[in-house]
Amino acid sequence: MSALLASVRSLHEARIALAAGVDVIDLKEPAEGALGAVSLTVARLVAALPDRPTVSATIGDLPFVADAVVPAARAMAATGVDIVKIGVFDGPVAATLAALKPLSAEGMRLVAVMFADRAPDFSILPRLKKAGFQGAMLDTADKTAGGLRHHCPDRHLRAFVAAARRAELLCGLAGSLSISDIAPLAALGPDYLGFRGALCARGRADALDPARLESVRQALRRAASTATATAGRQRATSSRRAPVALKIV
Repeated sequence: MSALLASVRSLHEARIALAAGVDVIDLKEPAEGALGAVSLTVARLVAALPDRPTVSATIGDLPFVADAVVPAARAMAATGVDIVKIGVFDGPVAATLAALKPLSAEGMRLVAVMFADRAPDFSILPRLKKAGFQGAMLDTADKTAGGLRHHCPDRHLRAFVAAARRAELLCGLAGSLSISDIAPLAALGPDYLGFRGALCARGRADALDPARLESVRQALRRAASTATATAGRQRATSSRRAPVALKIV
């Protein structure tokens, strides 16, 4: 079953997500871009969530340049979050990955965010692994230009998931996802699906709505049940079709 990542912007929203049993609480400020960093004191928010699930946080829409992302990642990790998310925006990829590698060696859990509406290059995934990243996420940069599946057909998303698996990276899918996207995306087998707008009553800039959050959670469970049932039927069909070995005595 794909895990549920919910992007939140405040302690109040984080507590709503916690009560709903989400798997990952993702700290993000939707008004500040695709990976807008939250303006509240992250350390205070993390400390206020005892017995919490995994907490991730974005460092902001920064160019993929060592002088920008390395200090931002260090500052965010110092708040106590479990995962630091870094957007792969324009910049010198090789040099930046080389500068980030020591952070992962120190124990920092890094996840790279790629963007389906910016011609992502999936060949970077093995390089992320070598740089010590734990995961990669495919998202959208422009939240007004359509969701993930508008920019990336399912066959390309399947290729992304498969490439991440080969690179031994955790993988996530996000980007203006709706409830109708859950079943087809969950069938691709990502480790988690990320949501913001679908969890709000009037768009991603509005407050988190507990009822919508519960609807998304239930849809993920239904998708998992369907996948399990389908796998069972396929195994049963294969068993019936398998040739019977005859023992000659």
